[in-house]
Amino acid sequence: MVPVTALITFLTCLVLSEAQHEPGFCAFYEECGINPSVDSALITPIVPCLNYSAARHLTGLHYLKLKQVCPMLDRGPGNTFACCSMKQLGSLQESLGLSKAVLMRCPSCAQNFAHLHCINTCSPNQTQTVKVTKVMNVTNNDNKTNVAVVGYQAFLTTTFADASFRSCQNVRIPATGGFAIGTMCGRYGAKLCTPQYWYDFQGDSSNGLAPMDIKFKLIKEGDTEGLPPGVIPYNGHALKCNETTPSGGKACSCQDCEDACPRVPPPKMPPGPFRLLGTDGFLVISIILLCLLIFGFIFYNLVAFWVRSKKRKDEEKGKRKGKGKDQNSNDVTQQIIDPSEVTCTDRNSLAAQTFLSLKFQQWGTIIASWPLTVLLLSAIIVAIFSVGLKDIKLSTDPVELWSAPNSRARQEKEFHDTHFDPFFRTNQLILTAPSRKGHVYDSLLFGQQNFSGIVSKDLIIELLTLQKRIQNIEFWSEDLNRMASLKDVCFAPLNPTNSTLTDCAVNSLPQYFQNSLENINAKVNMTSLGVTKEVDWRDHLIYCLNSPLSFKDITDLGMSCMADYGAPVFSFLAVGGYKNEDYTNAEALIMTFSLNNFPRTDPKFKVAMRWEKEFLDIIQEYQRDPACNFTFAYMAERSLEDEINRTTAEDIPIFMISYAVIFVYIAVALGEYSSWKRILVDSKFLVAQGGILVVGCSVLASMGFYSWIGIPSSLVILQVVPFLVLAVGADNIFIFVLEYQRDVRKPGEKREEQIGRVLGNVAPSMLLCSLSESVCFFLGALSTMPAVKSFALYAALAVLMDFVLQMTAFVALLSLDARRQDNNRCELFCCVKVSTKRPKKPNEGFLLPFMRKYYAPVLLNRYSRIIVMLVFIFIFCGSLFLMFHVTVGLDQELAMPQGSYMLTYFQYLYKYFEVGVPVYFVTTRGFNFTTRTGMNATCSSVGCDQFSLTQKIQYATNYPDLSYLAIPANSWVDDFIDWLNPGSKCCRLYTTGPHIGQFCPATETEYKCNRRCMGLSVDGVIRPSVEKFNRFLPHFLSNRPDLQCPKGGLGAYDKAVVIENGEIIATRFMAYHTPVTNSQEFTAALKRARELADNITKSMRLIEGTSPDFEVFPYTVTNVFYEQYLTIVPEGLFNISLCLLPTFVVCCLLLGLDLRSGLLNLITIIMIIVDTVGIMTLWGIDYNAVALINLVTAVGISVEFVSHMTRSFALSTKPTHVERAKEATANMGSAVFAGVAMTNLPGIVVLAFAKAQLIQIFFFRLNLIITLLGMAHGLVFLPVLLSFFGPGVNKAVLLQMQQDKARARKELEMRNQAYENMSYEDNEMKQGPESASTTAPRDDSKASQTHQEAAITHF
Repeated sequence: MVPVTALITFLTCLVLSEAQHEPGFCAFYEECGINPSVDSALITPIVPCLNYSAARHLTGLHYLKLKQVCPMLDRGPGNTFACCSMKQLGSLQESLGLSKAVLMRCPSCAQNFAHLHCINTCSPNQTQTVKVTKVMNVTNNDNKTNVAVVGYQAFLTTTFADASFRSCQNVRIPATGGFAIGTMCGRYGAKLCTPQYWYDFQGDSSNGLAPMDIKFKLIKEGDTEGLPPGVIPYNGHALKCNETTPSGGKACSCQDCEDACPRVPPPKMPPGPFRLLGTDGFLVISIILLCLLIFGFIFYNLVAFWVRSKKRKDEEKGKRKGKGKDQNSNDVTQQIIDPSEVTCTDRNSLAAQTFLSLKFQQWGTIIASWPLTVLLLSAIIVAIFSVGLKDIKLSTDPVELWSAPNSRARQEKEFHDTHFDPFFRTNQLILTAPSRKGHVYDSLLFGQQNFSGIVSKDLIIELLTLQKRIQNIEFWSEDLNRMASLKDVCFAPLNPTNSTLTDCAVNSLPQYFQNSLENINAKVNMTSLGVTKEVDWRDHLIYCLNSPLSFKDITDLGMSCMADYGAPVFSFLAVGGYKNEDYTNAEALIMTFSLNNFPRTDPKFKVAMRWEKEFLDIIQEYQRDPACNFTFAYMAERSLEDEINRTTAEDIPIFMISYAVIFVYIAVALGEYSSWKRILVDSKFLVAQGGILVVGCSVLASMGFYSWIGIPSSLVILQVVPFLVLAVGADNIFIFVLEYQRDVRKPGEKREEQIGRVLGNVAPSMLLCSLSESVCFFLGALSTMPAVKSFALYAALAVLMDFVLQMTAFVALLSLDARRQDNNRCELFCCVKVSTKRPKKPNEGFLLPFMRKYYAPVLLNRYSRIIVMLVFIFIFCGSLFLMFHVTVGLDQELAMPQGSYMLTYFQYLYKYFEVGVPVYFVTTRGFNFTTRTGMNATCSSVGCDQFSLTQKIQYATNYPDLSYLAIPANSWVDDFIDWLNPGSKCCRLYTTGPHIGQFCPATETEYKCNRRCMGLSVDGVIRPSVEKFNRFLPHFLSNRPDLQCPKGGLGAYDKAVVIENGEIIATRFMAYHTPVTNSQEFTAALKRARELADNITKSMRLIEGTSPDFEVFPYTVTNVFYEQYLTIVPEGLFNISLCLLPTFVVCCLLLGLDLRSGLLNLITIIMIIVDTVGIMTLWGIDYNAVALINLVTAVGISVEFVSHMTRSFALSTKPTHVERAKEATANMGSAVFAGVAMTNLPGIVVLAFAKAQLIQIFFFRLNLIITLLGMAHGLVFLPVLLSFFGPGVNKAVLLQMQQDKARARKELEMRNQAYENMSYEDNEMKQGPESASTTAPRDDSKASQTHQEAAITHF
């Protein structure tokens, strides 16, 4: 045997050395057997026999087979020669079928690919383009030993090679959105692939597809250096991708061929910033407005000065006796008011005030007379309302809070979740090892590669250990009544009905090794290009990161890159923090567990929640382990809700302390404190607590009522409404109590009558504010945003109830307390009396004298007023400029408390993730996909419309910075068409057995299934008939992808197509956004996606038979949260405008159609709101729904700061504007400062210590801004504004006072005359000194007259 083998070897060498490279001769022919040098392969590596002989003339079936497999070699029935047998053509067809399954989207690419391998295998001039380099003895099935070719060189021109490569370079795989060339270029992937790398991979027998080693030599045209004698590099015609094939195949689509793309203009650039005169337009407008306002103010003062001077001269000449002008040139009555001078407005104002005061006086007297009965009735009413609290529903779902039920995003989410499974629940770790140093690995196949510190074997094994520990989580489930594990709740795309642990979608780097420690430790010696070296896990990882769809790597390890659950793990799901696709130099590893998103009513929802809790427990325990080598961030789907609930619970004590501080302040501040001995008598602790109880009861009544009728509450309501009502209620309490303390009971007046009279004085002002705020909030309920709407409803009723209870229960409480104080009884010890009497002088406290003597005179000084006006005008214009630059949005990190692990996760997410969230383009019912026109309007392969659905998405991805789309949409239509292609083994029919004519899966042998579902198409465009479309689509969707049929739709598309009664009623096409990191980017991405979808909808509706209500819309899980920011600016303007309207209307009506007071009131509130938004910009507070709620609240609080002052000024009868402003500032300003500002500020400051960032920003910062600006405008700006522009004195009031004073004098004169007559008669009857008898009555008369005049003046 040995001599025979030696002889064969000698003859082989002799043949190789004597073989000539000449036309018409073959280098090898016929199949010899299996290549013994290939250890493992995806298809049988059958190699040809060495056979230097003339090319064979093909006839009959042999010729037809060649014409089918290699049509480019067909020279006609009688003139066709080739160097391949029927068996070789069959093997070549099978091999090309696997590649064509990926490339057939582009017929010219598939043609060029087949062209090359047909030339190498079958060319009649084979010896001119091929040089055999390696042969081996191979024994076939008949035990015959032949010399087989196991290696050769193929010579190509760079012209042909480059053209072929370019035709295939952009062919995509719809299921992944990636490039097909990436799976055919080994380690280089699509980005680094070149013609040489592409051909090298095709000729590498370790790729599992090539039966032998083929070394492709690419030679420039005309370059003969180094070529063996007689070798002519093949330089055939390679089709361009935009050319049709000779067999009639159409040009490739734009998505697969850039040259076939029409000229598509880039998307419109987003509008740039508003500019005027080459600078910021809003700055220019603000400066112009500032100049106009200052000029207008100065001009007004100049005109007023001129008018005053003229009037002064007129008075000196006696032309205007009895009348004068104040310093603002407004008429004021000095002596006598003629009835003809009283205007209708003045009469209406007086009538309104008289009517309200009288009615409230009567009401207050009645309530004060029956305090216990009133308190009992009030308690009953509150209890009835509060019964509804038993049905209270606290809405914590962000979707329910911030997205309107009828909003577009909610409707789209409802449609998506109804027809498709909700987006799966994500549980994720992002791991880094910053202290680990990387290394350089010199790979046999891939050259020198950088490996970061985290991409190391020991850390991968540690990650695998952690992963298996998580996968093996088990716990007892009460809902399932058994032990539950990951397989019960996991997302298993390829086996959703009967999942095992290995079916669960776990994406991580160890999945490239099928989670096998043995595979990670595998190593083998490998020879490449004459160099032998060890290859290990690093070579496999390099290959898989660049070719995640491969079923077998190109190393001698021969391992698959697919995950153990059967799907690929794309590089961006396994590693992060890399640049330019340098995956092995990544800074982070990513591990993701995906769970099914069960409805909350499904028992498995609780199982999923429990599994996530166990997941978090393991991760947190692992993080505390000193042996842990990772620095990492993590999250579970439940983490956001858990952290929000946790911080809410932790911050409840902060809110309690805040309210406690406010309670203590009110209790202390209401007291009179005239003497240490009477401190327990004059204190108002119980009254204060009663007032606070009134506030609490109003909130409870409001919450109970709305819970009763089914309107849910929220945490925002629980946190904001009590604060708002407390601010409003405390202000009214202070105004009422302070007015009572400063009042003196008239002679003969009962306590109840005094309380009624005091209430008559202040209740109209309380009504003005409360009614304005309540109507404001009721109108705010017109908002479409659920959280704003429910807040407005709760706040409106709470404010209204607070006013009602203050007019009833609090008046009754004050009556009881006044009775106790009149009896000198101690507050907490009612049985104890104090001997020290109450001083008769009314108690003004500290604040009123201070504001009267110091604050008001300084503020309303001639120069101070001008400075104040200029400063506030400047602040307003500056805030107006800043308002236009406020940031709109709410980043999700702000919902987390400080120190939360979720904050670290968000940092890692934005730093290391290389793609954004998936975006689905969803189609609704009404489009016919089964027709040829319908398929062409959605697909993107050959024969499809240039502006089809998927093609338009592809165009958008060419401009990721504008479209926010990074990866094109996958397309079930394209993959279904490719699946039907007769060139693949995917769709076949049984030809034998009991299932003849039925669908045959690709796993069955060719013998059983020798019939294709579709026949060959002349133009290469495969389109099924309606009948075949409906028949085979379900088989496609249930076909598990594998090597034999990589286009199977199970996992990728089985949930993407919804069929009902044979009609496709919903489909979706998944693309990926670019990485988006903040609210502004999320909102812009949503806007751009909707613009694209609307454009697609319009074009698809033009197709005949399409329903007019058919729609394509983009769906992302975040849309419901960020849609509000598309409309929140106009929504906010609408809501705030609605709130401002009643403040103007109510003020005008209750002041008797006093338009000027209403307008000044409105202007001041608008300035507060504008300044608030401006300061928000400076302090980094974003404008969003939470801020909008606070701004609506700001309107209510501003009413408290402003309206009381405006009414007090309007009713003042002082002769000049300045004096009236001083009186209003001192009397009402002191009450507002004590009741609103000092009530809010202590509680707000406490909120600075809250852990929740939302509370710190939107409750501490924003409420502090609102309170300080309200105080500044109400107590500084408004008095000055009124002193300049306030309404004149009400002449109707002066006329009434004049008439009352005249009537009082007349009565006095009559009394004096009667008294004198009586004195005269007495003198006539009595004897005595005359002087003594007449002096005393005259003195008494003078004293009586003085007292009467004083009383009238006080009135």
